[in-house]
Amino acid sequence: MHAYKTYHNYDLHPATVIQGFDTEAFEGKAAIEEAVRKRISEAGGGKTIVSFDLYPAATKEKILELAAGLSPSQIIDVERAAKTEQERMKEFEDFITDDRVFGVICHKKVESLYDEDKVRALRKRIREAEGLVVLVGFGTELFAKADVHILCDLSRWEIQLRYRGGIGNWNCSNTDDPVLTKYKIGYFIEWRLADRYKKQYFESADFVIDANDDDNLKMISGDAFRAGLKSVAGRPFRLEPYFDPGVWGGKWMQHTLGAGTEEKNLAWSFDGVPEENAINLTFGSVTMKLPAMDLTLYCPERLLGGRVHARYGAEYPIRFDFLDTVEGGNLSLQVHPLTEYIQDEFGMHYTQDESYYILDTDDEAEDTYVYLGLKNGVDREQMAEDLRKAKRGEIAFPAERYVNKIPVKKHDHILIPAGTVHCSGKGCMVLEISATPYIFTFKLWDWGRIGLDGLPRPIHVEHGLRNIQWDRNADFVSRELIHQETMLENHDGCLAERTGLHAKEPLESIRYSLSEAKRVECDDSVVQGNLVEGESALIESTDGRFEPFEIHYAETFIVPAAVGSFLIVPVKEPVKVMIVSVRR
Repeated sequence: MHAYKTYHNYDLHPATVIQGFDTEAFEGKAAIEEAVRKRISEAGGGKTIVSFDLYPAATKEKILELAAGLSPSQIIDVERAAKTEQERMKEFEDFITDDRVFGVICHKKVESLYDEDKVRALRKRIREAEGLVVLVGFGTELFAKADVHILCDLSRWEIQLRYRGGIGNWNCSNTDDPVLTKYKIGYFIEWRLADRYKKQYFESADFVIDANDDDNLKMISGDAFRAGLKSVAGRPFRLEPYFDPGVWGGKWMQHTLGAGTEEKNLAWSFDGVPEENAINLTFGSVTMKLPAMDLTLYCPERLLGGRVHARYGAEYPIRFDFLDTVEGGNLSLQVHPLTEYIQDEFGMHYTQDESYYILDTDDEAEDTYVYLGLKNGVDREQMAEDLRKAKRGEIAFPAERYVNKIPVKKHDHILIPAGTVHCSGKGCMVLEISATPYIFTFKLWDWGRIGLDGLPRPIHVEHGLRNIQWDRNADFVSRELIHQETMLENHDGCLAERTGLHAKEPLESIRYSLSEAKRVECDDSVVQGNLVEGESALIESTDGRFEPFEIHYAETFIVPAAVGSFLIVPVKEPVKVMIVSVRR
């Protein structure tokens, strides 16, 4: 019988309450239409342009229904001015590539999607229109400056679910394409263009619509949106986690966190990735689900800190996620790209340096382990040949002939700088702590498995071989990647240990074992943490600027750099907290 440590207090839908804007939040079609009509009347009469500016994958039909409810003289779908699908695929082919998984980060802007002649014609039509004119589509401000500008936003996880449900990419007919293909176009092209575009209007937007639920649209005023993000950027908060099954998935998260119990297993969870997670903001009785990237884009310096913002721009550099193999199987054997490789091949600024923090292990497993680094004296050419044969299905790759199998236990921290061959073995609950570019995993061998979609899992042997650091052998692993804890502080009530990351990696991690309150300095960096032991703890202000914030076992939390310093306070019992920031 597996003994899962369960407190039943993990919050699957955390929300931050924003005070002072209860009357500026609207739920449902009727309430939204009434609020927009009121704003139209305040515009002074005469010709008025209202625009519903859609993030790609927002359901245009639902927004057109809203537009019709305003009884306009004209509704103009600006996306009719888009280049043809064939023209756009040609325009962006260098960014899409013919790889199943990887493209190149697109540097273009929304204008690239539209035909110049069609744009001119629509602009003329808008100029000549009278009365109430409503624009609907992605990039409405390219066509006319709206008197009432409404951003319609949704989370990337919801977009991915819609891909799975059968929608195609923006104005594309690829509804039957594999989800990986749709995701690739979204990740490398659409979301890049859309984020560059929408952030220009955060300061001036009149309203923001939460378009995650077509059956229950919600809206807040632009003032409430801006005030909400500024408020969150000055206090601790959590993102809304999401969970997904996989071929190697386990049972720990289902039993311990109460998540995804309807699924066969859960392989992974994102709980602390603003690029992907949503943030819930509550205004009175209305809870808005917004992409957490909106916070990074709107308040980058307050959130990240001056030195981190200067280094990364408006990109969030820390990623926490869960990998569950308890009662599951091994992850794929993999390697992450070196910095110059990810820059040259994919247009990313920095790479996925990472680590495995062993949050828990299977109490019934005879041994728990990770694969890490190459064995001493590995024949490089023979390993490459065997990987290629395995990819072709000629052999099962003999992983243990080439890769070290390292025993692990609860609270071990395994460091994995880019270029190191690795994967978690079965029986582990991993808190993965890494830099953010999470998509760039080169699978070398996946134990011959088929994906949940019925397709062979993508294997990238050639990419991998160009990035494996062959000197990361058993000696290197023992010397630099395992058991690297350094005591920083040890006295009654507090043990502070630096657990990583490796000198080649940009993040600093400290584990606090506490029975009394401990002050932590942000040091001009965003701080991300997880309660890795204990039922609950409080994050308290050192100067009264925010109310105590309660965290529970296994929850990831974020403390913006603008907080400056904070206290970790155990509640009922001693706790352990992993704290990660960007190293100076």
